[in-house]
Amino acid sequence: MSALPGIGRRTALRLVLHLLKRQEADFERFTSSLITLKKEVHYCRECHNISDTEVCNICSSPKRDRSTVCVVENIQDVMAIENTGQYNGLYHVLGGIISPMDGIGPQDLEIDSLATRAQNGEIKEVILALPTTAEGDTTNFVIYKRLQPTGVQVTQLARGVAVGSDLEYIDEMTLGKSILNRTVFQ
Repeated sequence: MSALPGIGRRTALRLVLHLLKRQEADFERFTSSLITLKKEVHYCRECHNISDTEVCNICSSPKRDRSTVCVVENIQDVMAIENTGQYNGLYHVLGGIISPMDGIGPQDLEIDSLATRAQNGEIKEVILALPTTAEGDTTNFVIYKRLQPTGVQVTQLARGVAVGSDLEYIDEMTLGKSILNRTVFQ
């Protein structure tokens, strides 16, 4: 249990002790659901989101804007954006970001499959929605360079001051980007 992310030794012990107290039928249902999860949930062949079908619900939906693809680091980012109700395009899950310290390079991510999708001519815009870190910015740059020959417009999420923030508590980089990328007051 402690091999699971975010589970320390004490929490693992609590979980194991809890499972041991459960009725055998409950325990069997729990383990059976884990086996079903592993066997039946896989990655969408188009966007690499999780799915129980070859193509996920988002990619197969005729209601989605197929001309826009939002590039995210992981599946949790898809969920976060979907929860806003503000985006109606498709996604592309990279499966991480470039991190030389962790031994992750461009070849370890789903960048080639994104370039292949962009070359088919249906995609007009790729939105980069990666973390605002050095690694995220590096990954953004690599994707931008890789997509340049396709003619697809590459945009990134707005960066700046969060609603409800006091300027004195905002880091210099965020505040500087906010000033440089200011918008017309409406």
